[in-house]
Amino acid sequence: MTAGALPIAVRGLVRRYGRLAALDGVDLDVAQGEFLTLLGPSGSGKTTLLMILAGFTRPDAGSIRFGGVEMVRTPPHKRNLGVVFQSYALFPHMDVAANVAFPLALRGVADAERVRRVQAALELVQLADLGGRRVDQLSGGQRQRVALARAIVFEPGILLMDEPLSALDKKLREQMQIELRHLHRRLGTTVIYVTHDQREALTLSDRIAVIDRGRVQQIDTPQRLYEAPANHFVADFIGDSAFLDVTVADGVARWRDQTITPARPVADGAYLLVLRSEKLMVGGNAPGLNTIDTPGLNTIDADVIEIVYQGDSVRIDARLAGGDVVTLRELARAGHAARWPSPGDRVRLALDPADTLLVPAPTVPVP
Repeated sequence: MTAGALPIAVRGLVRRYGRLAALDGVDLDVAQGEFLTLLGPSGSGKTTLLMILAGFTRPDAGSIRFGGVEMVRTPPHKRNLGVVFQSYALFPHMDVAANVAFPLALRGVADAERVRRVQAALELVQLADLGGRRVDQLSGGQRQRVALARAIVFEPGILLMDEPLSALDKKLREQMQIELRHLHRRLGTTVIYVTHDQREALTLSDRIAVIDRGRVQQIDTPQRLYEAPANHFVADFIGDSAFLDVTVADGVARWRDQTITPARPVADGAYLLVLRSEKLMVGGNAPGLNTIDTPGLNTIDADVIEIVYQGDSVRIDARLAGGDVVTLRELARAGHAARWPSPGDRVRLALDPADTLLVPAPTVPVP
């Protein structure tokens, strides 16, 4: 771990724009050397939180501590932060090495030491031979690496990243996600990363803070966030899911007139059954389909309304009794086409109790 990596503690952070609460009493703890992602839709408050941490925006109330030191009134250049913006914000009139060296020059680092640090940073981001190249001669992925090298060259205790991969194409973006994971392991810097892309958050993070309407909805590891969402918003935002109204009375969960066995017992009340598309299994009496007869599975009959081949998988849309539409996905393995149902087929959908998640029904009806 980088010796200067700092823990972060946020308490009661509020930021208002007129009547709008961009942040509404945010509490957050980030461990030394942790990679934490702020995940949420546009307008959720995640970028506002990042800008407050960076010192570019002043909160209306609350506390921010880096390594136990209060930072609310500390200007950005004294916070020991590296920041990577969505636009990269590189200087087009400078070559790669000069861009990376810029923060060191501002800090008065001697020439020889500056050259050494710049080369070390470029080696970390795999641009060691491109120090003399102009920025406009670089690809999008290379520019992103230059911005990252500039942010880490002065060995900051905290690195803030605001959707730095959003301008890249899908293949390069996924490649850069893995490179960022590897780089974080080598550096050990405390990282706060902003994205609205759930897969990116799941790929990169030690933990994820899901934010909506200025409030943290849940903070947890990627696996627990996906497998044990705290509420409807988290379950809906993370993953591809449908939701069915379930009532629990006397300890028994029911959807319509069917009994459902959930993954864990819950108190009596109104819930939503989370149907993840990749967790559902399909069977029935249509040609080529296996009959689902494994004891203990939760099963629901449905009528297929659409089937779409998508290369790596097949998407099947089916309508349940009462009109609810659910989606499931099957891997498109060679020889499996005969198992796929057709529109109009009656099928039986099955869900293992271990994958049967119930979340509290929201007080406002789900749209």
